[in-house]
Amino acid sequence: EDWRREREDRARDLMDIAQLAEVLVAMGCPPEKSGEMASQLDKRARQLMEEKGSSYEQAMGHLLGLMKQGWSAKERGF
Repeated sequence: EDWRREREDRARDLMDIAQLAEVLVAMGCPPEKSGEMASQLDKRARQLMEEKGSSYEQAMGHLLGLMKQGWSAKERGF
């Protein structure tokens, strides 16, 4: 039964990664890079949870804000 729960947790995480990838594309991420970037952001958000004692949502919100700023600056030619 533990293996089934682990598999379900992984499936849920992958669905979240796919949703995150869609959000990244909507924010300006190139579609071909969105899956890899979503995985990296998920991993970093989990690291920040551990390091800072914040929630996953807080950590991800912070990271998405940084990504949005980066893409905005790139569009303006900085």
